[in-house]
Amino acid sequence: MRRFRMLALGASLLVLLSACTTGGGGSTPTTAPTAAKPTIKIGSDGFYESKLMAEIYGQALEHNGYTVDRTGIGIGTRKVSAPALESGQFDLKPEYIGSGLAYYDATKTTGDPAANATALQTILTGKGGGITVLNYSPAADQNAFVVTQATATKYKLATMSDLTAVATQLKFGVATDCSTNPVCAAAIKTAYGIDLSSALPLSACDQPMVDAIKAGTIDVGELCSTQPDISQNGWVVLTDDKHTQPADNIAPLVRNDYLAKVDATSFEKILNDVSAKMNTADLTKLNAEYVFDKKDIGTIAREWLTANGFL
Repeated sequence: MRRFRMLALGASLLVLLSACTTGGGGSTPTTAPTAAKPTIKIGSDGFYESKLMAEIYGQALEHNGYTVDRTGIGIGTRKVSAPALESGQFDLKPEYIGSGLAYYDATKTTGDPAANATALQTILTGKGGGITVLNYSPAADQNAFVVTQATATKYKLATMSDLTAVATQLKFGVATDCSTNPVCAAAIKTAYGIDLSSALPLSACDQPMVDAIKAGTIDVGELCSTQPDISQNGWVVLTDDKHTQPADNIAPLVRNDYLAKVDATSFEKILNDVSAKMNTADLTKLNAEYVFDKKDIGTIAREWLTANGFL
């Protein structure tokens, strides 16, 4: 008799549980499964600082459940990376907003990062189905023309204008895309009358330019203002007294078709929060860790994100 009652009770519970879980017409469970986040394809320009920023954004997204495809990181100069973003080869890239704007319309660039970001957004709204400029970082990295202290002393150089009278006596090294970059050869020729057509093309924000200055292969080199070699070697950055170089704060660019696949608000917040924490001093320090401490870019990114509470 007891066994019969136990079986009856078990059957009653089974019916009750079935009624609770299936509901009258197959209702949705109270906790719906979380939709998988689509893989985010990240790209960047070829020099190490751009690759570092791409890695920082990538690791922050990974920590928040995104799968990151890094195939496009370090793909090449802006002439390569900008069309790649527009075509959908990747979904996101860190951009230097002044130079990014100059790539499309050099007449719009200014020394005001907010104005540059707004103008760049206006242009990118119509590119590749739409691209969004997220918040720009306090960190800025302008193109900088640099000489050794000995060269500065010999030719009495402090500003770019000082170069004009002695330019023919000096050997220049410039970015590989200088001839077509509107804030490089054309801007320098217009503002200072210096012809860079015969300058040595080298990776501007990278070791080859540094090595050329050290070896005396060039007298004037185009570096990035956050490049740690400048202070390490006591080199002189020539003041761009005619303001040819725009404000180049860093911002992530994201394709709108990717944002449409995710919770755009939370996605953008992840990147905007990271950008807000990065400043010029930190960026210069991280570059030094890569150049002088020989740390891996992934390690540098992870340590900075951890120190700032993102991991």
